[in-house]
Amino acid sequence: MTILPTYNMLLVPDADLYMRVKTYREVTGRVPTADERVTLIVSRESTDRAEFTSESFYPIGLYGTIKEVAADGHMVIRTSNRVDIESVGVTPDGRLDLIVSRREEIDDLGAEEAARRTEAAKEELRGFLSHQPWGGTARAYLETQNSLGELAAALSPWIESSNEERYAILAEDSCARRAELLEKFIYENLEMAKLSQEASSERQEDYQKIYRENAIKKQLEYLQKELDEMHPENVSDLRRLEIKIAESGMNETARKEAEKVLSRLRQEGDHGAETGMLYNYLDFLTSLSWKKEEARPIDLAHAEAVLEEDHFGLKKVKDRIIQQIAVMNLKNQQSGSILLFVGAPGTGKTSIGQSIARALGREYVRVSLGGVRDEAEIRGHRRTYIGAMPGRIMDAIAKSGVSNPVMVLDEVDKLSVSYNGDPASALLEVLDPEQNSTFTDHYMNVPYDLSDVLFICTANSADTIPEPLLNRMEVIQFQGYTPLEKLEIARKHLLPKAMQAVGLGDGALTVTDEALSAVISDYTREAGVRGLKKRMDTLCRTAAVQIVRGNDHLEVTPDKLREYLDMNPLRHRSVRENTVPGIVTGLAWTPVGGEILYIETMFTPGTGKVIVTGQLGDVMKESAQLAISLVKHMFPGSAAMFEKNDLHIHVPDGSTPKDGPSAGVTLTTAIASLVTGRAVPSTVAMTGEVSLRGGVNPIGGLPEKLMAAQRAGVERVFIPEDNADDLRDVPEEVRSALTIEPVKTVGDILSRCGVEPDDVVLKAV
Repeated sequence: MTILPTYNMLLVPDADLYMRVKTYREVTGRVPTADERVTLIVSRESTDRAEFTSESFYPIGLYGTIKEVAADGHMVIRTSNRVDIESVGVTPDGRLDLIVSRREEIDDLGAEEAARRTEAAKEELRGFLSHQPWGGTARAYLETQNSLGELAAALSPWIESSNEERYAILAEDSCARRAELLEKFIYENLEMAKLSQEASSERQEDYQKIYRENAIKKQLEYLQKELDEMHPENVSDLRRLEIKIAESGMNETARKEAEKVLSRLRQEGDHGAETGMLYNYLDFLTSLSWKKEEARPIDLAHAEAVLEEDHFGLKKVKDRIIQQIAVMNLKNQQSGSILLFVGAPGTGKTSIGQSIARALGREYVRVSLGGVRDEAEIRGHRRTYIGAMPGRIMDAIAKSGVSNPVMVLDEVDKLSVSYNGDPASALLEVLDPEQNSTFTDHYMNVPYDLSDVLFICTANSADTIPEPLLNRMEVIQFQGYTPLEKLEIARKHLLPKAMQAVGLGDGALTVTDEALSAVISDYTREAGVRGLKKRMDTLCRTAAVQIVRGNDHLEVTPDKLREYLDMNPLRHRSVRENTVPGIVTGLAWTPVGGEILYIETMFTPGTGKVIVTGQLGDVMKESAQLAISLVKHMFPGSAAMFEKNDLHIHVPDGSTPKDGPSAGVTLTTAIASLVTGRAVPSTVAMTGEVSLRGGVNPIGGLPEKLMAAQRAGVERVFIPEDNADDLRDVPEEVRSALTIEPVKTVGDILSRCGVEPDDVVLKAV
């Protein structure tokens, strides 16, 4: 008898088992023949024949007879009785040698019950097969099976179960119990097949639904696009917003938010409570430029030419701007350091930002921050509030139409703090290159990239700008213009623009250089040219009246300025002709430029009190106290004067507040002049902070102060020695008109002015 090991096969008595001829040949070494008897033993696991032992097989096997050897490479084995495997051996030629005995069954299942169960199982299988495309062939094969065992054996190749589950059916002695196991085997796997089929069918239906929905959407989009192209005037607002969102190039966060709001807008309808707010939001969001502009090469020569064409002077400022442009060009970036232009009004801080935009070929936008005290002006209002709107930064981006404009933040020193928050702190995120790539406006509630925006800030003074904000910017000082520079600016820029503004043609108005110089010196008082522009506008309007009345030409000379400008010449401070002891000319810095400052002192009978007038600040009052102590120390013989008299210190123009330490040397010199009775020439001016030991410390605003001295007719100026390097920033026109003397101590000033502390006879008052 041939012994055939089987693996993962369902073996039951009285059933047909299909086995490959190849497997038979591998075991026996020959081709099977019909009616040959075989013994089937169940392998525990797939093992090479040479390694078989008794432990390789389950202890129960099955007899069988080969009924048919098919041409397709399979043979049919009809199983019969079960056997107990008593021992397993391997012969020297590699064949299996078994000792088996027949295993008896418990016949507790009647023929009628077996037939009933078989028919019930067939009925279940018929119902399942009726819904299968291949069910016809399978049903014909099903009808040839006459028992539960045959049904189970036939289904065995397509059923997933373990060796232990299959062997449990073979090992069952009770026929009734075996029938139950076979039913469970058939029905469970049949239900699994049904569930799998249902899941597959539902999944297929879901896929078909999705495919159909996508196909319908594409068809609708195509038809809607055709309609939009045929009748663009009939495109609905919602459709227009949908197109804008699709074509805007928004980042993923912004796109999801826009689609979410658009869906809400559809649900609200035309008369919904939030329709207006939602529409305005989407309209603003889609009006922004979300696409990143490519950095273009910058023509440095063109940029220099534009700056020279638009602005006269400002060499230091222009050099720094060209450096910035060169760095941007080398790094292929669209932004760089945050520049802060600080200077008096009318010096060109704002207009040079427009020139930078023209030099770079980029859009220009200006944001005025003067008086802003609400944080929402920078970050925007949240959409939960009525009347919510975006902040000034994002509003300017929307107006520019690009993502990389040149943005001038005007008057950052005028930001205020209130209960509505600190706008300066909100501006930190805008200007910080580490944060502004994801700037989130409260109104938009989605991030926007500001890293390509070239920010330029302007201020009249950096003193009021918070330190954290100032640290993010590079300060560039705008000095006042000299009279010669103002003359060139008026001739080349202000007068031609004013003539064009009122419609005057070439040759309709002539203003002589003498008249321009007179306007600059007698009718303006400023470091910039804003007042000068107003005077040019007035002259052009006067000329327009003359032209309309029939005159072909108007020539303006100095003697006609009073009539044409309809104003009296301004009274400038100038050096006094007569000088008396106790009066000294000082120099001061103001937000509108430099100015000369007189320090007047006087002794009056009294008890040693010190009277300070002229609306002086605390720092300047402390400088006066320091000057008195220093004079007492330098002139020991003057102690009686201070004890028997009251000292009155006054700074004229009392309605104007004054403060700062730079009047220290002037106060000291004025008191020393009063004490000694020796006058200091009015054409001598000075500036510097004085220390208690008599040293002269450096000050700020030197160029503006020296320009004021030159304008007022001062001939000689004393400055701190530590400020000598700052003379490079002073125009040559001013330096050549003044005798500038750096000093280290206040004693140097007194000795050079003839007010020496030694061998002097103190004059009693």
